[in-house]
Amino acid sequence: MVPTRTPSRRGEHSNRRYGARAEESARAFLVAQGYTLVQQNYTVRGGEVDVVAREGEVLCFVEIKARRNNAFGPAVLAVDARKRKRMAVAADRWLLEHPCDCPVRFDVLCRDREDAPWELIRDAFRPEAEP
Repeated sequence: MVPTRTPSRRGEHSNRRYGARAEESARAFLVAQGYTLVQQNYTVRGGEVDVVAREGEVLCFVEIKARRNNAFGPAVLAVDARKRKRMAVAADRWLLEHPCDCPVRFDVLCRDREDAPWELIRDAFRPEAEP
């Protein structure tokens, strides 16, 4: 009988490190664009948002998507209906905890390759328009 090997977790750790570096770079990019960071990695049951920030008077819920390469397609496509719903759930909860009488927007910040520039999509979607 041939012994079975346990899959290596080395790649998982490498992906987490890459993700952490990418999120740090993304936050720096947002600040350089004039955003003021309010909170990061906000998670509630059924939802999460990577960054809560302000751009002027607008409160922004920002999803960050970074890929090492585009072998699986553009990073922006990973912000699918399920992800948008999870962001909306988290945003609703955040607004309950931090009432704000200001405009709200959902942005996506993505990068398709490690060496590619960040692409910021302001007002990327509106949850009320989701099916």
